[in-house]
Amino acid sequence: METLNLIKNDPWLEPYEDAINGRHQHALDKEAELTNKGKQTLSDFASGYLYFGLHRTADGWIFREWAPNATQIFIVGTFNDWKEQKKYSLKRKNNGNWEVKLPADAIKHGDLYKLIVHWEGGCGERIPAWATRVVQDEQTKIFSAQVWNPEKPYKAKKRAFKPSTDPLLIYECHIGMAQKEEKVGTYNEFREKTLPRIAKAGYNCIQIMAIQEHPYYGSFGYHVSSFFAASSRFGTPDELKQLIDTAHGLGIAVIMDIVHSHAVKNEVEGLGNFAGDPNQYFYPGGRREHPAWDSLCFDYGKNEVIHFLLSNCKYWLEEYGFDGFRFDGVTSMLYYSHGLGEAFCNYGDYFNGHQDDNAICYLTLANKLIHEVNPKALTIAEEVSGMPGLAAKVEDGGYGFDYRMAMNIPDYWIKTIKEKIDEDWKPSSMFWEVTNRRKDEKTISYAESHDQALVGDKTIIFRLIDADMYWHMQKGDENYTVNRGIALHKMIRMLTATTINGGYLNFMGNEFGHPEWIDFPREGNDWSCKYARRQWDLVDNKNLTYHYMADFDADMLKIIKSVKAFQATPVQEIWHNDNDQVLAYMRKDYVFVFNFNPKQSFTDYGFLVSPGTYEVVLNTDNPAYGGNGFADDTVKHFTVADPLYEKEKKEWLKLYIPARTAVILKKTK
Repeated sequence: METLNLIKNDPWLEPYEDAINGRHQHALDKEAELTNKGKQTLSDFASGYLYFGLHRTADGWIFREWAPNATQIFIVGTFNDWKEQKKYSLKRKNNGNWEVKLPADAIKHGDLYKLIVHWEGGCGERIPAWATRVVQDEQTKIFSAQVWNPEKPYKAKKRAFKPSTDPLLIYECHIGMAQKEEKVGTYNEFREKTLPRIAKAGYNCIQIMAIQEHPYYGSFGYHVSSFFAASSRFGTPDELKQLIDTAHGLGIAVIMDIVHSHAVKNEVEGLGNFAGDPNQYFYPGGRREHPAWDSLCFDYGKNEVIHFLLSNCKYWLEEYGFDGFRFDGVTSMLYYSHGLGEAFCNYGDYFNGHQDDNAICYLTLANKLIHEVNPKALTIAEEVSGMPGLAAKVEDGGYGFDYRMAMNIPDYWIKTIKEKIDEDWKPSSMFWEVTNRRKDEKTISYAESHDQALVGDKTIIFRLIDADMYWHMQKGDENYTVNRGIALHKMIRMLTATTINGGYLNFMGNEFGHPEWIDFPREGNDWSCKYARRQWDLVDNKNLTYHYMADFDADMLKIIKSVKAFQATPVQEIWHNDNDQVLAYMRKDYVFVFNFNPKQSFTDYGFLVSPGTYEVVLNTDNPAYGGNGFADDTVKHFTVADPLYEKEKKEWLKLYIPARTAVILKKTK
């Protein structure tokens, strides 16, 4: 077998060639098995949602379910007073499948329904595994499937959409908490009120959390019960389709936070014990339950489960027009330990037999399928161990993700803010952290995501300013803590966003320094939505300092987008001095200079750059962004020749760099 490019590109992987080849071959063999040796495509195989579940036919309805352990299944609902009736009884077909055909008048749009599943020694109410619409009763809180067959279904206006990845600028968001009122927001409100904000802020992609139906709102959408149902808390399927279509019209791609790493334990709402078989969808024995998440782990070695999950990927792309996925909890899938208690210090830790080859195979096939269905689709892995090849092409021996999340970066910033005094912030360490990645894999860099905003943690701005956010964010009333916080908030973001090699992500509201944490309604807070919303009025109020951070963020993104293939241009370090706390690097015609020193400003600080004229295009210290305006940004900076560096074609760029500021300069001549 010819050596795969993954190994050619990284000689350190050579000792693990057998393991890498084995995983690659496993995926190829499984694909051949599922596609009948290529007689059909992976996309043909992953069309289960067109077969299972409830479908309108030319002369009525057909419903199918996979339940090998069942002895009898009935559809019950508002149309038959929730009673088992022979007319609504399913018949057993082959391979554990069940089916019933119903006349056109047996059910109608809007009807509620469930299954009553019988098995040896028991029976139970269940929501169909392939249900595409699930609603919760306001009074009883009981979930039921709902017949969704509107007379005039929503038709997308913008048919073909190509995401802009030059670079990918992601706005991570949650529909329910996207409004300022203390309530659960809707798809329509998000479309009307929030999308225009995101477009104005300059982001070209939204990553929506909590789309798949989940019984507990406070799980942030990570304990999924109905994998094919868009959460009805926020509105109807057609309203979500309209939201996605409107985003496309604004040039914004829409990716979904997809949860295939685990499932909610619930039996009535979820898949936990679907037909009296706790292992129908999940691993048997000790591997069934996730030790940290109180949830269930899919059996990725079972073809029917692969079929269910791959069909789920295709469904969201085809039926709703999503542009791709951020796969949640990939580390948990990759390792038998779920990554818990493992250090991942060297390459051997990725190839020591602690890995779930079934999950690796599934993820590889999922990426192949997604890009087969839509070659422009985007896939991102949320993965913390640093598994090599995760975001390398399948044909090169990788797992096929387009990007991986740079989860080291937010951890680094929080650790630095928490544990180090300002004088100990080291630019060499910062630069290493934001550029520490495999050359053959694109990453999504971010200073903070929703993870840093949840109760029990704090956002960057809240760590920097803390209680003073309640008293000193009024213009003219800022104190040292507020000024320091705003200055560092801008610098941290600028360093993170301008060193990307793939894309950049921001969580909703953090661009303007949203205060406090996120806490969903629960018993402990009297079911309040006070902390599960976004206070847009803070950034809209020009008498407060929040808009400084938002305005800076928007102008920073403008510059990043103005450079063709910014993310693909080399990041070259020009200078760092940890004693001065100064860092400089360049990309194409742009020079980025940071002075993290809290006290000392520097006059005529020199950097060796290519000869020419340099002009300031962005300065964190600009009064428009809440800075002091100590430097005159209208001044053109001409490089100064030095015979010592003539051969290198370098000259001195000398700058005044005030304490705790950062600047971007562009070479204009």
